[in-house]
Amino acid sequence: MRNQVQLIGCPVDSGKTQAGCLMGPDSYRTAGLPKAIKELGLNLHDLGNLTLPALGDIETAGPGFKRADTIGWTRVIAEAAQTALNHSVPIFLGGDHSLSHGSVLGSMRHAQAINRPLFVLWLDAHSDFHTPNTSASAHLHGTPLGYLTGREGFEGFPTFDKPLTQENICLLGLRSVDAPERAALQNSKIICHDMRAIDEHGIGPLLAAFLAKVKGAHGLLHVSLDVDFIDPIFAPAVGTTVPGGATLREAHLAMEMICDSGLLSALDLVELNPFLDERGKTAQVMSDLAASALGRRVFDRLT
Repeated sequence: MRNQVQLIGCPVDSGKTQAGCLMGPDSYRTAGLPKAIKELGLNLHDLGNLTLPALGDIETAGPGFKRADTIGWTRVIAEAAQTALNHSVPIFLGGDHSLSHGSVLGSMRHAQAINRPLFVLWLDAHSDFHTPNTSASAHLHGTPLGYLTGREGFEGFPTFDKPLTQENICLLGLRSVDAPERAALQNSKIICHDMRAIDEHGIGPLLAAFLAKVKGAHGLLHVSLDVDFIDPIFAPAVGTTVPGGATLREAHLAMEMICDSGLLSALDLVELNPFLDERGKTAQVMSDLAASALGRRVFDRLT
């Protein structure tokens, strides 16, 4: 992991009907994330919040809630991601999970430019493998992995030559997957670990196997952390609460293992809705998890 970190605010609120995620980026700053990063001895550059570009040239034909907005955000976030990845580890402060259409696309472009494989760790209660055609709600925060792996239904979105390799994706923490997504995932090569797998095997061995795969391929690792990966007892400020999620210790262990691997190239912090929070509780939890991914620990360990 590089010593340079950039914060990129992505006040995206177009992926679902419940408003509030656009306040997420500033909530992370208020919760002390920039201070925590600096205390780790890392060089921090906060780029502020991105803004939605003009949408006049965007063709909005096809299903998808606020499709034009999401296409616009995908463009601007992908460009910011690709630029930031040239010299830093960017942290994308969300914003709903539709921002990952752009952040991971930027990582894909960067990986292709430097001829290295990209791996994606998706920490989420949901698989987000829908398309606008298969989603009953047409909410585009549930479609990033569908888009990035080249599924149909994303007309008007930025195109790419090579989709994200399915074998290079690991979904960890699943516990809310509807029938169309389940069928699509079962016919895919995506690595899927639901909460039962975590209960049976522990989060450590499951994640260690994936990180070993990334390291063996000399790959880049983009981590996308959704608030609802964590049990809502600990992180209530999300519009898609699903009981039975990861505990705080499981979540911190995952972040600490990612840090120890030295593989982290980019991090998404998504779906924080401060309007639903309890005195900033969830913003603090997510900020603490990001700090763990960047090196915060109680004791240093020999590696």
